[in-house]
Amino acid sequence: MTLALEARQQALRQMLETRVAEEKIQELFLANLIRGTTHLAIGHEAVAVGTAAALIPGDKVTCTYRGHHHALALGMTLRAMMGEMMGKATGACKGKGGSMHMTDATVGLLGANAIVGAQLPIAMGAALTAQVKKTGNIAVTFFGEGASNIGVFHEALNMAAVWKLPVLFICENNLYGEYSVWSKTTPIQNIAERAAAYAIPGVIVDGQDAEAVYATVKTAADRARAGQGPSLIECKTYRYRGHSRTDTAPYRKPGELDEWLKRDPIDILKARMIADGQLDDVEFEELRQAAEAAVVDAVEWAKNEPFPPLESLYADVYYEG
Repeated sequence: MTLALEARQQALRQMLETRVAEEKIQELFLANLIRGTTHLAIGHEAVAVGTAAALIPGDKVTCTYRGHHHALALGMTLRAMMGEMMGKATGACKGKGGSMHMTDATVGLLGANAIVGAQLPIAMGAALTAQVKKTGNIAVTFFGEGASNIGVFHEALNMAAVWKLPVLFICENNLYGEYSVWSKTTPIQNIAERAAAYAIPGVIVDGQDAEAVYATVKTAADRARAGQGPSLIECKTYRYRGHSRTDTAPYRKPGELDEWLKRDPIDILKARMIADGQLDDVEFEELRQAAEAAVVDAVEWAKNEPFPPLESLYADVYYEG
């Protein structure tokens, strides 16, 4: 199952913008223009754009603190993101969320979460809402392989299976839980194997291939919309940077990064489109330059935006309907 030309173009553009944006975010952090911390998803882009291509308006998504790629794939603007990263009042969360709490309900993103696994039960609530209201929508929750070792993962899968909730559990398995390699913390080879304990489908997909992710998520989404319940999808991917802002990842095996760079998600889709006569090197370079220009525009705009006033500290604490 491949994406149509327009969808391929959008996926490539989004992956390029995300890559450039995250590289710029690292620069801004080192320049002290972004405070707190940042967790980059460079290398994960295909998981986000492939999933987003399979969703429809009204679907809800929750993710981890490594969620910039999810936000952009769902439709958060670069300006809203960069404004939020710099703590500006015009950011996606009025400058109060920062990198680890990217949220934009207008595009279905119910929030990134700093607490490992916290996003799973939130997605469960969204899925239950869709089920009760019969909206035909689904919920998607992204998490890392480390989260599959904590209690809330198992509780969420169990309840979703029993109630046949329309929710997709998507694991971005990048081999490392913070600074620990997967094999030292988990006794099984694949996260997807854990689906069997809850009698739901467990599927493994190449997380570097946006179209493979799309096909897998689309199948699971159709199943969920038809009332057949949840699925666990494991996307095999890799983060090209360390866990967070200053981590140089000295714990990696020699040559490991080089091997994964050979399967860069942007290069995979680019090569496929060139082979199909849908793109050439000149057009790709134009797309890359456009992505760089869009990111520069968003950064310069955010630099000139105001910080939230002190009195706004007490606003948005409670929901006021």
